[in-house]
Amino acid sequence: MEEEQIKTNPAAEKEEVRPVRKSGKMARGLHDIIGGDLLSKGAVLGNLPFLVFLAILALLYIANTYYAEKTFKEIEKTKNELKELRFQYITAKATLLYYSKQTEIAKRVEQMGISGTTKPPYKIFYSKALLKKQTATIGKNP
Repeated sequence: MEEEQIKTNPAAEKEEVRPVRKSGKMARGLHDIIGGDLLSKGAVLGNLPFLVFLAILALLYIANTYYAEKTFKEIEKTKNELKELRFQYITAKATLLYYSKQTEIAKRVEQMGISGTTKPPYKIFYSKALLKKQTATIGKNP
């Protein structure tokens, strides 16, 4: 009997009892993604409104980025245009100051045949009595 027990025990000893290993959530999720089971599950259908919301949010984000870039380009274009207009203003102002000098005006007027005065300006003095007399005659009609 002992021989029978020895014969049966070696077979039992060869079979080792291993604990059943549970697959973790991470491994199961990875297996679902690789296997393609992720998209066929009902969980996706349950989260479909959220996924649509995320897609719309992504589109709005992209549209906002394009709008910001467009606005930035317009601002830069306006800045450059403002610089050009400022340069034109400064140039026109300098030209006006040059041509409004007395000597430049005299040169242009001489070309039209008008000459400047050679006599310096002088003051005209009136006496108060003469001034009153002239103002009194202006008001009367002859």
